[in-house]
Amino acid sequence: MPLAPSFTSVPVVVDNDKCIAEKGCHVCIDVCPLDVLRINDQTGKAFMEYDECWYCMPCEADCPTGAVKVNIPYLLK
Repeated sequence: MPLAPSFTSVPVVVDNDKCIAEKGCHVCIDVCPLDVLRINDQTGKAFMEYDECWYCMPCEADCPTGAVKVNIPYLLK
């Protein structure tokens, strides 16, 4: 049985160094069918507010800077 390569508390992780949400980019938020991504008021960066991910991955695929990573559980791979 394969093991998960790393532990994460939420399925969608945003790299704050790459995220350009503070410049007006909201692509990941706009494409999420569950509306679980938000902008952090303090940092201006995107983050996952609700852990209700379907692992559909348009947030990762459409992010123009590659800041969004969807951590798919090993049981779904």
